[in-house]
Amino acid sequence: MNKILSQNKISWNKLADSFFGVTALPAYGCLCPTEDDLHLFPELANKKVLDVGCGSGHSLKWCADNGAGELWGLDISDRQLHNTEKHLTENSYKAKLFCSPMEENPGLPENYFDVVYSIYAIGWTVDLQTTFQLIASYLKSGGVFIFSWDHPFLHCVDAVDEKLIFSGSYYEGEPFTFKKTVGKPAKRNNPDLKVEKGHPLTLYNRRLSDYINALSAAGLYVERVVEETDKATLERSVGFSSEYYAPIKAQHFPLSLIVKARKP
Repeated sequence: MNKILSQNKISWNKLADSFFGVTALPAYGCLCPTEDDLHLFPELANKKVLDVGCGSGHSLKWCADNGAGELWGLDISDRQLHNTEKHLTENSYKAKLFCSPMEENPGLPENYFDVVYSIYAIGWTVDLQTTFQLIASYLKSGGVFIFSWDHPFLHCVDAVDEKLIFSGSYYEGEPFTFKKTVGKPAKRNNPDLKVEKGHPLTLYNRRLSDYINALSAAGLYVERVVEETDKATLERSVGFSSEYYAPIKAQHFPLSLIVKARKP
């Protein structure tokens, strides 16, 4: 576990600048409805919010723009947090930021936050159950946890010869490593598309049930699960593409998963 976290931290420090402002609220992910469509967040006026995997801070700025009273952020990458602080400062906002894996509590208060969220970052955890238990401990009673990530089907489907082929195993849960090159799409979980040069990143494929059961075991109950492609993508004409997040895939199944849970 520590080896994976150390490797991912080094790689994200090198990749951070190329992900500045990518996938941030009100967006939840790739070709899926936004918060403007879904309204999953409660009224944020004077609320205490924590961003797990805060990246460049754009989602925290969105929360501040919507009246959040306290901004807190957690990320494994020093460079990401540097970008977060700079971005928020330029917009006259301040946040309490912690450089730490999400599998550890670096000093965050318990029973404190009204909202904890993670926009396309929760899937990087190497210990899902521990991460959800920590998130549950940060929330006050009645607080909500919202996260988005790749839909579990996404890694199972490849685009080959203008056909979508279900070629992977939905049950495959072992960690795998791929390499991300700055400015180029990631090549994930497919040896035929392996990138020989780039920054190594390791993560786990997980099933929908893995997320739901881990939330339940952490004492959180699920209020809503979103498995949708945005209306504009469904209605427009798209060509065939072998890209990982290709619109042609999105017209057949959701590319992103969004879950809202609450602490009793």
